Amino acid sequence: MGNCSPSVFNHAVGLLRRILDVAVENGASYSNPAQSIPKAKIRQKELKLPEPERFARFVASIESSGSGWSKPCANLVLFLAYGGFRKSEAANITWADVDYGVMQIKVTGDPVSGTKNGETRLVPIIPEMATLLKKLRSEAPSSTDADHVMQVNECQKAMDRAATHVGMFRITHHDLRHLFATRCIEAGVDIPTVSRWLGHKDGGALCMRTYGHLRNFHSAEMAQKVHFGAHPPSEAKSTSEKHASTSTDPTPAQ
Repeated sequence: MGNCSPSVFNHAVGLLRRILDVAVENGASYSNPAQSIPKAKIRQKELKLPEPERFARFVASIESSGSGWSKPCANLVLFLAYGGFRKSEAANITWADVDYGVMQIKVTGDPVSGTKNGETRLVPIIPEMATLLKKLRSEAPSSTDADHVMQVNECQKAMDRAATHVGMFRITHHDLRHLFATRCIEAGVDIPTVSRWLGHKDGGALCMRTYGHLRNFHSAEMAQKVHFGAHPPSEAKSTSEKHASTSTDPTPAQ
């Protein structure tokens, strides 16, 4: 496999298999020898994401760095985190893609190649995204529907400097996509829905592998709210206490 990553190796093997399949279909080869090449095992990356307070300080550090592109870089970080977009997708979103009527953003990807899975998708505008978009539009009142929402396409160096400044581990543009998915699941959004917002076509299988531990934690927490009585346990207890206090036999009058 050399020095390439398991995902790059698997992609190369898949491409080789498809090429040799064409050779077999056209009679140039009796069989496809690439079919016997085993794919590399991809080790699941452990997610390491900033908590809300640290993320806020991280973004503030980018915005106040003093660079001429500090604010656009901070806006890109927020845009990626609030929408779960891939970096290349965010670069191609225009104001025409922002629909306040249904509170959704249309993601079409690159004008030539489209999105990673080749399909257009709709991402909901969460409250923080709505605030960000309002601020951006007010700062550029002359912008048209054809203009891109973001002024920069990447900001990794600014992110690296800010992470060092606030004493945080390094994160990438793609980690902001993970941050979006994580916050959605922690808020109670089901995994198939999050998967659809991210543009996955597997019905949530990848999300389950990546974020399943969050769902398990959330499920355990939600399970504590399930009950079979007329009232939830805490409510039943307060009701019984109230009943006991009002049903005590009064002291006979002397």
